[in-house]
Amino acid sequence: MAEDAEQQFWYNMRTGAVEKGLLSPSIDRVGPFSTFDEATHALDKLRANSAKWAEDDAADNR
Repeated sequence: MAEDAEQQFWYNMRTGAVEKGLLSPSIDRVGPFSTFDEATHALDKLRANSAKWAEDDAADNR
């Protein structure tokens, strides 16, 4: 698993940097992402997921 993680990209929430491999503490990073570009857009993906989950929760509460 660690070898695979070292070949993937991560978004560092503290610095805003994209990193390849497990460079930062796990609390600071989100991922993994297959490409640098996907990791660059990590915040967009997180926002979209959050909005989807909020919609799902609202639908469940109807």
